[in-house]
Amino acid sequence: MTAPIISAYAGALLIIMQAILMVLTGLHRAKSGINLGLGDDPVMERKVRRHGNLAENAGIFLAVLAIAEMTVVPHQTILIIAIVFVIARLSHAIAMSTEAGSHGAESGKIFVAGRALGALGTLGSFLALGGFLLFNLM
Repeated sequence: MTAPIISAYAGALLIIMQAILMVLTGLHRAKSGINLGLGDDPVMERKVRRHGNLAENAGIFLAVLAIAEMTVVPHQTILIIAIVFVIARLSHAIAMSTEAGSHGAESGKIFVAGRALGALGTLGSFLALGGFLLFNLM
């Protein structure tokens, strides 16, 4: 069994991104006076959604990535899946930082492309990771 070094690097990048998104959300809460919820503020909604979406996806991904890395999935495969996931989550965060990230706003090209890349990259990473792990365990 090898130490999950790639998972550790991916985790380090994702936790830094999570911290940045958390601070940006908190600063907006302080500036706007919105202690809880969204307060009908589309900027707050974007910030909460980009922070929460990363939290929803990163934890389970990193846990399974580390298990796969320590067991049977080839090292190069783990590296590619990790890179795709980190890029996908970064892309999603960038898209949700645009004004088009709010409900009711017209979707700009950066928003649409970033959300698509984020969603497809995350989905692809999940399916590839799960598929490779199942295949290699058999």
